[in-house]
Amino acid sequence: MSVAAHAGTAPVVRARRRAAPWWPLLALTALAAALRFSTLGLQSLWYDEAFTPVHVLHASLGATLHAVVHSENTPPLWYVLEWALTRVLGTGAVALRLLSALAGVATVPVAFAIGRELSSRRAAIACAAFVAVNPLFVWYSQEARAYALFVLFAALAMLYFLRARRDPPRGARSWMDMAAFAACGSLALLTHYFAVFLLAPMVLWLAFDRDRRRSALAAAGALSIVCLALLPLISAQGGHGTQWIGQWALSSRLQAIPQYYLTSYYGAALGHGVELLVALPIIAGLGFGLWRVLTPREERGALIALALAAGGILLPILLVALGADYLAPRNLVAAMIPVTALIAVVVTAQRSGRAGAVLAGLIAIAFIAITVDVDLSPRLQRGDWSGLARALRRGAQDRVITTVELGAAPLEYYLAPLHNLPRGTSVSVVEIDETGYAPLRPGAAGPPAPGFRLAGISDTHGLILYRFLSPVARSVSEATLRRHVITPAHPEVLVSERVSAEHEALKRDA
Repeated sequence: MSVAAHAGTAPVVRARRRAAPWWPLLALTALAAALRFSTLGLQSLWYDEAFTPVHVLHASLGATLHAVVHSENTPPLWYVLEWALTRVLGTGAVALRLLSALAGVATVPVAFAIGRELSSRRAAIACAAFVAVNPLFVWYSQEARAYALFVLFAALAMLYFLRARRDPPRGARSWMDMAAFAACGSLALLTHYFAVFLLAPMVLWLAFDRDRRRSALAAAGALSIVCLALLPLISAQGGHGTQWIGQWALSSRLQAIPQYYLTSYYGAALGHGVELLVALPIIAGLGFGLWRVLTPREERGALIALALAAGGILLPILLVALGADYLAPRNLVAAMIPVTALIAVVVTAQRSGRAGAVLAGLIAIAFIAITVDVDLSPRLQRGDWSGLARALRRGAQDRVITTVELGAAPLEYYLAPLHNLPRGTSVSVVEIDETGYAPLRPGAAGPPAPGFRLAGISDTHGLILYRFLSPVARSVSEATLRRHVITPAHPEVLVSERVSAEHEALKRDA
């Protein structure tokens, strides 16, 4: 080869060497984006998602914040960002979920940096890979709620906590990292109240370091100001919509925590056998990594991740014992970042060699298999309320719809404008559509009121519609409709604006 030819290839070789360390992160970020954006509008909005555009987001920001105070149980940051986004993009399902998808993708490079701070490049790649394909993280990256943004800010707080404790304690870089930790922690607190359980052990860890105590106390002071500012909001919200938590057996909720991580929100439908298959490479990887003995740096990194995960999970459980029961498995989603980092550090331990890399690959493959299965299987997805709404659109205009409580907001969203029928009133309709899901109430096929007959039954991926018709319009009371529902759950009665207008006219005539 000539000298000129060699000189011409040298820059290319150097460029490839510079790019090589980053290509796994770029590939994993692209994979995360593909998994989240390609199916962002595939599933219907479920109750919590649909409740936001129907009852919380309003034309003015002031009205939206008022609704957050009086109908939600979450800090305001996500709603403010969602309000701004929907002013531009509208309130379609993809637009509503876009912020979550962007946050989910952005968490992947943060996870990479966390893995590198805790251990090594191998751990960084594994941590980013697990976050990119884990079914729980993908699920909440495709949900129009605050969870994915909470995960991102909590992960950023963890990253800057790690950097603050690593840098020279009196250097400008340490102060900058401590300020970034306080800022990201504040954003996490403004997104979800459970951020406090992740931040508390970080603050204590830094404060007990004598050399960093001054900057740590400054960060703690900033976070305390945010917490104090949120107290009036917490008091005003008063635990809206959390009653269902106490009605869910604590033992079942504790079981659901690892279940969610392994197989996603509706993974219970897969059965314990599939959960075990996903858990096996994780258990094997942790066992093998610990058996091979971690290096001192890996051991420190694993202990830090373990301590943060314990704070994020065990502190809410401790609160239950003290009488404050807000332990919903989905509220712990951000605590799964240190859990993921712990798995990545131990499985990819330096002394585990290629076997550790293979086990990490098997974990990622198991995660992505569940994620893809969710996309392919309606039984693992959110209820298909949009499909049920399409079936309902074929009905008469003068009709009333009964549904379960969790179906009210989705049907109001997909069949707008619908409204709840006021208590103690009656409507004149030719059609009564009763919707719900199994198990059905005995006698569900019987007519809800005299003069109506069963005209058809349809099943939309488990959401069932019973259509009752009358040859002429008949007056039916709201109390009668509530008593006759096909699913034994809290009922809601919905009517269109036209039926509501006719009802008001009848009241005036009377």
